[in-house]
This record gives sequence, structure tokens and C-alpha cells, in this order.
Amino acid sequence: MVKEVDYIVVGLGLAGIAFAEELIKNNYSFIVYEDCSQMSSKVAGGVYNPVILKRFTPVWNGHDQLVYALPKYEELENKLKIKIDSKFKTRKVFNSIADENNWFVALDKPSLSHYMEPDILKGKIEGVIGNFGFGELKGTGRIDTEKLIFNYTKYLRGIASIKEEKFIHDELIIEEDFLSYKGIKSTKIVFCEGFGIKKNPFFNDLPLKESKGEILTIHSPELKIDFLLKSNVFVMPLGNDYYRVGATFNWTDSTTTPTKEGREELESKLKNVISVPYSVTNHTAGIRPTVKDRRPLLGKHPKYSNLAVLNGLGTRGVMIGPTMAKMLFNHLEKGGVLEKEVDIYRF
Repeated sequence: MVKEVDYIVVGLGLAGIAFAEELIKNNYSFIVYEDCSQMSSKVAGGVYNPVILKRFTPVWNGHDQLVYALPKYEELENKLKIKIDSKFKTRKVFNSIADENNWFVALDKPSLSHYMEPDILKGKIEGVIGNFGFGELKGTGRIDTEKLIFNYTKYLRGIASIKEEKFIHDELIIEEDFLSYKGIKSTKIVFCEGFGIKKNPFFNDLPLKESKGEILTIHSPELKIDFLLKSNVFVMPLGNDYYRVGATFNWTDSTTTPTKEGREELESKLKNVISVPYSVTNHTAGIRPTVKDRRPLLGKHPKYSNLAVLNGLGTRGVMIGPTMAKMLFNHLEKGGVLEKEVDIYRF
């Protein structure tokens, strides 16, 4: 018996969930294929912060992305009956007087002043190394991506909208007005495969690069910070004296296996950030799908207009995912125009 749906969605990371939510909101039926081969969303830090703290510059469309995304995560919390949004402040460790001066220059930018506190924190923070003070950001936080994906998968099981198996691209039959795949007929398909798109024969020519990231979880009872600490690594509170520390960037290793080198790099940097004892309790790795111009990849296949892609969310997937999903849905169903910066035809 053939099952008919409006959409097939391949991949259930942040992009897949965001697009599935757009489909639900607009009363479109769908089936998701997910084989858990890509781990980037699950091991992501999940931090949302519209300020690039290395240069004190705004994230591209960061404020607008947050205005749209945060209510979406609140809706997901209510629907799934879970807590995934942890709001906290972020403190940037200043390494020189120049950092302080650059902070005040950035405060004059309207897109940044909404998040940057004007007063520099000069006091010592127990267990934290910082001789030049700290700049504080408000309106930041973290989405627990692993918890979100786990519970959203359960939700899709409950409404019979997920197939937990590998999607075989060669078995997709493309007709002019419909698609068929293993007894499922749909009008469109959207690929949200992360770095797995490199094995997708329809979109594997897109300039997606792998950026392996490794993250540690540590236990440090003496640290006692309730904000995200940003230096050459971030130290993010998880509760009960546990913290997440990250992240590495490796452009040559395309495996998802944590490495000794990655752990040593993170611990070496961490020793310059905190001065209290800790123990490592977990070590994870994933492949970020990144694009050379640091913009997502959205659009239709040049030959098959019923095939589309939503990918390349990069390091800020929790912020940008919902906005990009909405844009792609409007493009596919309402004739909306994709922004040039994200349209795959920019390459």
C-alpha cells in the first residue's frame, strides 16, 4: 500500500526539526528519514549569542534570527513537555587593555548595544583567570540540542512520521509531478543531511566543508559560575558543577571519533582559563557542515525542482535554523525569494 505525504525530509538535526516544524505549522504531511549517521547537532554546544566575541562584531542577521528562533524553542518545550532553553549571561575574558577599548567602540553600534553591558566587570571571579576584566553579554543562552533531538524523535514516532533507517538516494524515483521512495509517494523532498550531503548524488557538488569539533564535559565543584565564560575556549554551565568546554576546529579529520589530540588541545587551553581542579567526565566529537562564506545552503535542484536542500547551518545552527527553514518553506510553497546570501545558486 502506497503512503502519500507532501514531503520527505532526510535528516533530523537542527535543520530537519526546524523544517518539520514549518510543515506542521502549515498543515503539510511528511515523513522523516534519520539514521543517526551525523552527530553535529547532537554534540553541538547549542549556544546562542548574536555577538562575535573575537572581534566584537554582530553575527549576520543575529538579532532577527533570535527574535524568530527563541519563541520557536519555547513552543517546542511546551509541545514536548521538556526544558531545553537555558538562559544565561556570557562573560568575555579581556586579555589586554585593547580588548576593553574595542568593547566600548562596539557599544556604539545599535545592533550590539542591545546585548552588551556598558560596564566592564573588574572584580576577580573565583577560579577564573582574568587580569584585565570581563565584558558581559545579556540575552544569550543554550539550547540542549541532544535533548531536543531525542524527544523530537519520540514525538515523530508517536505520530508515525519517522523512518529510522538509512535513506538510499539511488532508490528515489523522480517523476515530473511526484516522487516515490520505498512505498512512499510525495510531492517534494528536502535534504537536511549535514555533512552527509557529500554522499548525496543530487547535491554533493555544493561547497560544503567538514569542520570537526570536539567538546569536553568536566566536573569542577570549586568553579561555581552560572554564566558562559568565553576565552580561547568556552566554559558553559550545565548545572550541578558540570561544565561543557569547547571547541576544537579540525579541517582534515572527517571522523566523529574523539581524539587524544583534541582532548589535549582543550585541556591545554582550559588551564589558561580556570585555576581550579576539574575532572573530565565526557568527550564527544562531531562534524560541522560549514561553507566557505559562512552562509547556509538553501534552494532547489537545478534540474529537479521538487528536490531541495537545507544545509550548512554551521556553528550557529540553533540561531539560524528556524529562520532558514521558514525561508525555504516560503520559497517552495509560496514563491518566496531566497536571499542571495543563502541561495545555492550564488556559487
